[in-house]
Amino acid sequence: MKLYTRTGDDGQTSLFGGGRVSKADARVAAYGTVDELNAALGWALTQIAEPELGERIETLQHDLFVLGSHLATPPPGEGRRRPETPALPLDRVAEMESWIDAAERELPPLKAFVIPGGTPGAAALHVARTVCRGAERCVVALGATDPGEEGEVVRYLNRLSDLLFAYARLENHRAGSSDVEWRKE
Repeated sequence: MKLYTRTGDDGQTSLFGGGRVSKADARVAAYGTVDELNAALGWALTQIAEPELGERIETLQHDLFVLGSHLATPPPGEGRRRPETPALPLDRVAEMESWIDAAERELPPLKAFVIPGGTPGAAALHVARTVCRGAERCVVALGATDPGEEGEVVRYLNRLSDLLFAYARLENHRAGSSDVEWRKE
């Protein structure tokens, strides 16, 4: 099988389950930005020093493939079926909350806005966090035009961005590097 198909050369792409849409479609923007997030997390994995965080991030990357499959699959319609996709990892939201709580117990209290930076791992996690927020915005936009399961996906992404912020701080803290605090000058 060839890597290129030439079927997208006209600016259209196929959805999972059938149908073609513009590559500028809100659905394509949503799953494309989730893919960007997954790539940002993959890069963060190469930068972080904490193995425990790395294992969890790898789990989250697998979750993002599931989220992407749901976003790439529109509701059934005329001439379009809804193929089976793996179940959304909804239990992970509570698990991420417990991971955030554990990180916060280890971290000094937050007293100022934090500028992204510090160690390479923390900076990479901050980049992933901002991509996650972008994915969340795209999924909200998709829900405004094509309602479906976006509420659960938004909840997952919202918690994930909180977790990435906590992990960026934790990565700095465990490395003995302070958060870079915003100076109001």
